[in-house]
Amino acid sequence: MRDLQKRSLCLLLALMLCLSVLAACSGPEEANPPEPSEGQSILPEPSVTLPEADPLTQAPISTTEKDTPVQAAPLNRESVTGEAKPDAGTYTGLTPLPQVSFRVTDPENTRGLSEKGVGYGFGVAKNGEPHEISINNQKLFDPYHALALDTKAKNKVLYLTFDCGYENGYTEKILDVLKEKQAPAAFFVTLPYLKDSPEIAARMIQEGHIVGNHSATHPVFPQISRSRMAQEIQECDNYLRAQFGYSAPFFRFPTGEYSDSALELVQSLGYTSVFWSVAYGDYDTNHQKGKQYAFDTVTSRLHPGAVILLHAVSSDNAAALGEIIDWAREQGYTFQALTQYQG
Repeated sequence: MRDLQKRSLCLLLALMLCLSVLAACSGPEEANPPEPSEGQSILPEPSVTLPEADPLTQAPISTTEKDTPVQAAPLNRESVTGEAKPDAGTYTGLTPLPQVSFRVTDPENTRGLSEKGVGYGFGVAKNGEPHEISINNQKLFDPYHALALDTKAKNKVLYLTFDCGYENGYTEKILDVLKEKQAPAAFFVTLPYLKDSPEIAARMIQEGHIVGNHSATHPVFPQISRSRMAQEIQECDNYLRAQFGYSAPFFRFPTGEYSDSALELVQSLGYTSVFWSVAYGDYDTNHQKGKQYAFDTVTSRLHPGAVILLHAVSSDNAAALGEIIDWAREQGYTFQALTQYQG
């Protein structure tokens, strides 16, 4: 009896050993994947790949946006005016234009366009040739349809622009000269200027000049959100539309400071950002240096395709402007409106 029990035990042990060997050879049984907890993925972690870099800004491009070019179609740069009516109720006698409500694309800047503020510098031109800095500025601005230097015009064209933040009595003298010389200009105005000096702004429009958008409150654009940028431009534009029956698709950055994100935002709203390639320290009304200094400084820096920035508060500019225009024309230059820019 004991021998039978021993043999049975041995057979049982042998059978268990065989089953163990077979299991080891066949490999472990595949387990069912666990159910994920809330917010957890059961997919394997992807390998980390750095996003491609935007060739313009060297900033990362979101993989969901990289096929969307920064460049947009050429802009419509024509100004818009209402119908002339004696009882229009506006400062110009033009019927009010419909109000606009801008749609802000990519308000959170998910594409990673650089938001770093860049203080604008243009380089002093000499001997009728633009400075290399101005040439490089325009290469940077071309994808955004912004203007600092007209590198495409075949003739010796000039663009005359003025910044207007407040009024001290010289803008009307400048307008008198422009009317006498039949020279077009663009005046970039803030909302307070429009409210404080509506008759002068109306005269600019009525005499065929461009009244450009210089923002509502003159903030430094790289320091504010994309939504706030759009609001600044919209507020100024809507006031022009309601009170002057006028709108023009030209914008100048307050203080001249910009960023790639700000440039793209302005472009997305249908505006041309206008910088400059000729300027001088004419804005300090306490340190005006006289008519001859203004004439010599501006004329020595002129070059084909130049965008000239002057400040309408300068007594020197008001005194020298007529002679500057005459001298430039004698040298073969023509003054052109921003609406004629083909870039």
